[in-house]
Amino acid sequence: MKHEIGEIIKLKKPHPCGSTEWEVLRVGVDYRIKCTGCGHILLIPRIKLEKMIKIKNGD
Repeated sequence: MKHEIGEIIKLKKPHPCGSTEWEVLRVGVDYRIKCTGCGHILLIPRIKLEKMIKIKNGD
């Protein structure tokens, strides 16, 4: 899976604020993502994030 900075991704589980959409701020071995609902920022390993991303039909 390849993502670009500024891209919006959807995760399977919602953040406590209720949003499931996150903006990609940094890519590499670790991803830095920001919640579009409350602005909370996470630094998360690529492998863990790939398991958390919601897969759309046909992708």
